[in-house]
Amino acid sequence: MNKRVFVIIVTYNGAHWIDKNIGSLLSSSYPVDIIVVDNNSTDNSVQLLKKYPQITLIQSPDNLGFGKANNIGIQKALEQGADYLFLLNQDAWIFNDTIALLIAAMEANAKFGIVSPLHYNADEVTPDAAFATYYRRQIGEEQGVAIVPFVNAAAWMVSKRCAETVGLFEPAFSHYGEDRNYCDRVSYHDFLIGIEPASKIVHDRVIKRNFPKDVVQSQYKILCTLLNINISVSAGYALALKEVVGLPKYFLKYYGAATSAKLFGELLKYYIRQVRAVQTIKAIRNSHK
Repeated sequence: MNKRVFVIIVTYNGAHWIDKNIGSLLSSSYPVDIIVVDNNSTDNSVQLLKKYPQITLIQSPDNLGFGKANNIGIQKALEQGADYLFLLNQDAWIFNDTIALLIAAMEANAKFGIVSPLHYNADEVTPDAAFATYYRRQIGEEQGVAIVPFVNAAAWMVSKRCAETVGLFEPAFSHYGEDRNYCDRVSYHDFLIGIEPASKIVHDRVIKRNFPKDVVQSQYKILCTLLNINISVSAGYALALKEVVGLPKYFLKYYGAATSAKLFGELLKYYIRQVRAVQTIKAIRNSHK
């Protein structure tokens, strides 16, 4: 195949993974171009990245978050003639045939806008528990590729046609929720989202509960619902109100009644702000249609 694949990595204090991450890409059986956008790291990430003349390094003077930094890399890759964009987390690495298998799946079926590999833990054997949830939610299959409504953006292969049609990550999200919003938009524009079970990566992460983080993630989950262009504005607000109640119920098992009640209060205040910002919500939704 002669398709040009650009890997886009956003780094922030990720020195621990850089050599494993970049080294795996340089060993790929399918040749790739690599763009790294560093979000003003305070560790030695930049120094490590500069060891690799094969990569294009873009240094942001500020921490832009996941989506906005990826947008810089996506635009750069498209300007340089990318046929496919592979968004890869800094704490992940690939195997020799990961890229080749993803490209083969997408070339075989142009309906796929995003295809992800399977995600494994750092031991390279145990499936990532959160990812396994997304995989179990498959709604169909085409040519061996599972069709899913959502898969997290730790390792997305995105076609040029999908990126040019759907656009960039929505800048209203700073670090969480961008990928869910993007998947909603991919579906709206009649592209499929898939998981190729023959392809795999390692996602070296440990998910830990953190109340401030869970508040932000819950707020962005509500924002995703409000911005979901597959449903009406009124339906979005109705579903979001249910999430104001439902999300604290979900977190009861982690935090107990008092902290979950606090979460409910934070989400209710956030929801009220979004009700007052309905014109902004409508404008963002319309911009993605």
